[in-house]
Amino acid sequence: MKRVLAVALLGFGLFAGAAVASVEDEIRDRIAPVGEVCLQGDDSCGAAAAPAAAANAGPRSGEEVYNAVCAACHGMGIAGAPKVGDAAAWAPRIGQGLDTLMNHALNGFNAMPAKGGCASCADEEIQSAVEHMVEQSK
Repeated sequence: MKRVLAVALLGFGLFAGAAVASVEDEIRDRIAPVGEVCLQGDDSCGAAAAPAAAANAGPRSGEEVYNAVCAACHGMGIAGAPKVGDAAAWAPRIGQGLDTLMNHALNGFNAMPAKGGCASCADEEIQSAVEHMVEQSK
């Protein structure tokens, strides 16, 4: 009788141990990090940092910057932003000159933040985007 009880308890212990290990694995999977931050020059990230370096190979075109940043507001006329292609809305702005448009684009104007919120955009990319919007809105 003692042997049967010992075997039963041993079997139960093995089963319970496997169940606990399974739960622990599930918990580890749920709380695992979803990503990591790699800083430029940090070699411990390996190939993960390479795409970011390749993306910064040169300035983007005005159309690329417009599509990535400016279209969010200027495509729909959000918060009073003149819609690209609306010649009537752009005419008074174009009349102020490119220097004024660039000042507004770089430093912000009304509801638009500086550089349209694109802190990583170079000034020349912003200028290309402004020129693209002006050309599309004449």
